[in-house]
Amino acid sequence: MEENNKEDMAEVTEALEKQKKQREPLFSKKNRKLISDPMNDSNPITVQVLGICSALAITVKLYPAVVMSISVLFVLGAGNVIISLMRNFIPNRIRIIVQLVVVASLVILVDQVLKAYVYDVSKELSVFVGLIITNCIIMGRFEAFALGNGPWKSFLDGIGNAFGYGAILIIVAFFRELFGSGELFGVQIIPESWYLNPETGTGFYSDNGFFLLPPMALIAVGIIIWIQRSRNRELIEEN
Repeated sequence: MEENNKEDMAEVTEALEKQKKQREPLFSKKNRKLISDPMNDSNPITVQVLGICSALAITVKLYPAVVMSISVLFVLGAGNVIISLMRNFIPNRIRIIVQLVVVASLVILVDQVLKAYVYDVSKELSVFVGLIITNCIIMGRFEAFALGNGPWKSFLDGIGNAFGYGAILIIVAFFRELFGSGELFGVQIIPESWYLNPETGTGFYSDNGFFLLPPMALIAVGIIIWIQRSRNRELIEEN
């Protein structure tokens, strides 16, 4: 019996060693879900209801929304990797301070790059670039994921959540700029001949100024949330 037990233990040990040697593929199904889930059923804005302020404030035009999305993509992707690499050396008592230092350093870098290369957009985004530091999505991913996972998984989680965040910003900004000013990226999309001219009585269209007001961003996000929950009833919270 003892010999059989020893043989069984040896087999189990060999199996465990083989499993350790077999590395998980970089883009395994589990890893791909880290990118795809935040785009759908785990979206940080429409499901987790995080980062709403920037969705209301900087989606009047499409260009600032795209720049903001790229900025968050860099900060969240790089920040997740840095926190993951440091996770075994960060004392639990000061982990929030360390996370703030990391994200603040990355945001300062982004802010300086924007001022150097797209100064007009930097002025338009104003304080909202700096407020990336306190963005609930970034601090939440640091705390909930990067502190407990390796660099590669943390990187995928970071860019996945950034894509999910950016997708909502771009969708909202697309409709707000198009119907609010008839433009996209500052280029006139709706033909001038469509616009109503009281003097000549021609045309049938006029820009809707309500789309340029902050409440319209909230309404647009609400419509996206409604569409998402109508497609997936499991996201509907029970009272």
